[in-house]
Amino acid sequence: MNSINSTLQPFVITIGRQMGSGGRELGQRLATLLGIEFYDKKLLLDAARKSGLVPEIMERGDERTPSVLNGVFGAGFGSVFTSGMSAGYIGDDAVYRAQSDMIRELGASKSCVIVGRTADYVLRNHPRCINIFIHAPEDVCVKRLLSRGDKASEAEARSMVRKVNKLRSSYYNFYTDKSWGAATSYDLTIDSSLLPMDETARLIADYVHTRLSASATDSRQING
Repeated sequence: MNSINSTLQPFVITIGRQMGSGGRELGQRLATLLGIEFYDKKLLLDAARKSGLVPEIMERGDERTPSVLNGVFGAGFGSVFTSGMSAGYIGDDAVYRAQSDMIRELGASKSCVIVGRTADYVLRNHPRCINIFIHAPEDVCVKRLLSRGDKASEAEARSMVRKVNKLRSSYYNFYTDKSWGAATSYDLTIDSSLLPMDETARLIADYVHTRLSASATDSRQING
């Protein structure tokens, strides 16, 4: 598939995802198909540089509920969770603001894929933002985690999937007025276990092409 015409106004694809669903990998493949940039952890580093925050502080607050709410989760699952417990609410808020500013700057200046970080909500007024959520059955997500070679048991991987999803859901629901993972919060929700990853990426790319073409046609009719 050819990349989208670079003369079009910037568009953004945001991807929310369950832990282990392959959302990050899918985002990378989609960005390659469309010939646009991909942002995940890189977004944090860019935001840290621009805002003057230490990158470690950005990562500590990445997609984790502000610490005033962390008590409801407990702190028993290793570094995945304890790294987020020490950041104070003011620090968390500064991280979110810096991240959101970077997302808005990207959305205004270039076409890209952004994974997580409530990008769909931050760009809710962007006229060419397509919001996607990737999910999969829990057993599939657990199997994907174990296939990465991490030294974890199936029970530990299952616990990680559930707890990270809980963190992501609470983070998203805290900072937005929508519900994480709910179909009404997105333009497209996809079970990544139903098709090979490449085919899923092509399906989404076709959807993006169709949406942007329809939007361009409507714009020409209005301005004509």
